[in-house]
This record gives sequence, structure tokens and C-alpha cells, in this order.
Amino acid sequence: MFGRSIPLFRLAGFQVGVDWSWLILAVLITWTLSVGAFPAYIPELTPGVYLAMGAVAAFGLFASIVLHELAHALVARRYDLPIRGITLFIFGGVAEMEREPGRPGIEFAVAIAGPIASFVIGFACWLLAQGAGAAGAGLPVVGVLAYLALINVILALFNLVPAFPLDGGRMLRAALWYWKGSLRWATRVASTIGGGFGIALIVLGVFRVVTGDFIGGMWYFLIGLFVRLAARASYQQVVIREGLRGVPVRRIMTADPVTVPPRISVAQLIDDYLYRYHHKMVPVVEDGRLAGCVSVKDVKAVPREQWAATTVSEIMRPCSAATAIAPDMDAMEVLSAMHRTQNGRFLVMEGERLVGVVTLKDMLKFLSVKLDLEESETLDARLTGIGAQDDGLGQRA
Repeated sequence: MFGRSIPLFRLAGFQVGVDWSWLILAVLITWTLSVGAFPAYIPELTPGVYLAMGAVAAFGLFASIVLHELAHALVARRYDLPIRGITLFIFGGVAEMEREPGRPGIEFAVAIAGPIASFVIGFACWLLAQGAGAAGAGLPVVGVLAYLALINVILALFNLVPAFPLDGGRMLRAALWYWKGSLRWATRVASTIGGGFGIALIVLGVFRVVTGDFIGGMWYFLIGLFVRLAARASYQQVVIREGLRGVPVRRIMTADPVTVPPRISVAQLIDDYLYRYHHKMVPVVEDGRLAGCVSVKDVKAVPREQWAATTVSEIMRPCSAATAIAPDMDAMEVLSAMHRTQNGRFLVMEGERLVGVVTLKDMLKFLSVKLDLEESETLDARLTGIGAQDDGLGQRA
């Protein structure tokens, strides 16, 4: 969903980071509050005070979203669900779970934790606003606290909309999953509702733009677009997980992969292997054992005039242990490792012997055939969007 996030700090054992898009949101919120909302509701303050109020309120919203996602993460950890971290981005935040909950009850508990946290934060900010007003803290302080109380209630209510992947949509999915016993069916229904809700927001956004509210309309349009795309992507992810879970890598891998002996020249490597098979990394095997790996990057470090006199053994490197897997490893775990490491090509090893290679493209082809044979629902995008990424992932050594 995101690019590489900017790590900020750890909270309760979870890494908290921000996507660069959050910085845009922080600036927009600060500007909108300081020139629009606060001057309208609390007149006759100086521009500097309004700017300070907007900046503090934006920081308070940042903290509120982090606490909302922390609630999800803490409940997930309670049920032994691994969380990669908490990331804030332009449309909010997300606690990134590495796998789906195993039972509907767990899904419901994790989903509802966020809105409950937002309601609690909103009520706490309202109490603080009342106390600050009674203590004579001044309009700027009361105004910021009142804004945070209101925005947290709005955040909770919006997330309770039963449209996947919002929290309410996840709660609906949990109920449907419990009713029918099928995670895939429940996700399809909840995602369809989420897609419909996204379209409604897009239409509302266009209407508001046409009627003169350009900024507000664009926000509705972009949020609706995000909800619709996220709903479709979430369903695709579930289909992929369901299709690959329990399948050993040996059923998907390419057995007897292309390998090179260590004693051939770099010139031979280029002509007979790299140009012929179009691989950017090739395993080096000697006497049936994996001796190392050689890549285009290694070749480029050798001057062209030395290609004929230099052997592969002189430029090869040890293969990364992070890309070596066992043939009985679950395919879903391998796919998660590919996502985590941004490496789309793994070596399948039995001891020191290379028995195969598995790529992201191999896994997607297997999944497509499996879904067709089982007469299951095909992916909305026929996996083309994910398959296109293999060109980039599969080329990493």
C-alpha cells in the first residue's frame, strides 16, 4: 500500500512511521484550521495564534490516529497476530498485520478496538476542554481541545461505516464470516459494499466541486477513490492467501533451475546464460552443491577487456541466506517473505543442494490455475496488476 515509510519512534513495542503523504495532510490541516475553521469559530485572535492552534491541532490529530491504530495493534498482539508496524499516510493510518485473523471473533475484536479508542480519546478531550474553560485557560486552548474532541468522534463514526476496509466493514466481514463460515465470501460481500461506498463518496465529491466547494469536494473524491481501490485490493489479497495457504513450495518451484559452473569465464556466462535465459542473477553450482551466486551487478564490476580471462568463481558472491527456503515451506509464507524483503526470487534448498527456484511469477501462475480448477471466483484484475510487479521484484539478487 505504501512506499518506504519514515520511522519516527517505537510505542508499546511497535514501530511508528509516516508515509511522505502524511506530511501533505499535516500542512493542509494546519492551513485549513488556521485560516478557516478557527477564525470562523473563535474570532479576533491574531494570525500567529491561529497558526499555532492549527499546528497543535494537527499534531493532536496525529497522536489521535496513532492511538487509534495502537488499539488495533494491541488487540492483535493479544491474539498473537504479527504487526509489522503502524504507518500514517494521507488518508489516515494503518496497523499493518502480516496475516488475516484466524477466527471471526478475533477479526471483530481487532476491528472494534480502533473506534472505541477514538470515542475514548474524544470524550477525554471534551473533559479537558471543559476543565480548561473552567480554569480560565483561554480560548485557544479550549478551541484546540474542542476540535480534537469533535474530530475523534467523527473519526470513530466514519470508521464504523460497514464498508470494507474501514473498521465497520471489518466488523461486518467478521459477522458474515461467522454466519457462512467462508472468509473469502465474507470478504467479497464486505468489499463490494466498500466499493459502493467509495463510489458514493466520489459522486459526492464531484457534486461538491461542481457546486463550488473545490477543496472539500476533492477530499471526498480522493477518499472515495482510496476506499474503492483498497476494498478491491483487500479482496484480492484474501483470494491469494486462501489459494496459497497450505501449498508447499515444491509444488510451485521450477525444478532443475538454470545454474552455472564456477570455472567458466565471464564472457561465457554472458553469452551462454545471461543473454540466453534473461536472468539477472544465476546460482553457481559445483559438484551438486550451491557455491554462490553471480549477478549482472557482479559482471559490471569487471572491465570488459577482462571478461574472457576472469572466471565466475572470481566474481561470485555468497547467496543471501534470506533468499534460501526449504521445499516444504508454506507458499503463503514465501509470498509474505517476498513482500517483506522486496525480493521476488527465492532459492529452494535441501541442505547444501539447490533443488529449485521459485519466483513471484511462478506463484501467480499456480494460483491462477488453482482458482480455475476449483471454479472459484477469479480476481477482479486477473492478477495482472500484481504480475506486472514481477519484472521488478524478480530481478533482485
